[in-house]
Amino acid sequence: MNQVNNVWMLIAAGSTFLASILHILVIVGGPDWYRFFGAGEQMAVLAERGHWYPLVVTSFISLVLAVWGLFALSASGVIAPLPLYKWALGAITCVFLLRGLCLIPAFRFVQGLSDVFWLWSSLITLFIGSVYFIGMLKLLSVGSTNSKFLSE
Repeated sequence: MNQVNNVWMLIAAGSTFLASILHILVIVGGPDWYRFFGAGEQMAVLAERGHWYPLVVTSFISLVLAVWGLFALSASGVIAPLPLYKWALGAITCVFLLRGLCLIPAFRFVQGLSDVFWLWSSLITLFIGSVYFIGMLKLLSVGSTNSKFLSE
């Protein structure tokens, strides 16, 4: 294992992997877990009926989060840099921060989802996005003194 150069990105990776695993556990846990974690009654009912939609959507979210975790792990220095990791991390940071900040009012009125779910999920995504943002700032500050980061 390589030396960790960016602890913030390591925390971001761990948080993102944890979110990915949680989505897998929701699939395994079934309809009650969809309800508990605030996915909405419609998703829970579809899961009860064995419909493909909850499995596919939740699996896709889990996969995306796992890939994002790999980009953060790459930026932490634990694994080799992934292609276009600077751009990917910028986009990932924006998605988490936008979901945590701007999308709270937009999604709070989605039918079947509780305000509690949107509050907690928004706070969690805001936390993860903030950690990515701080990690990006560290990468940029290292890049300003080390042209290697800027040239990748």
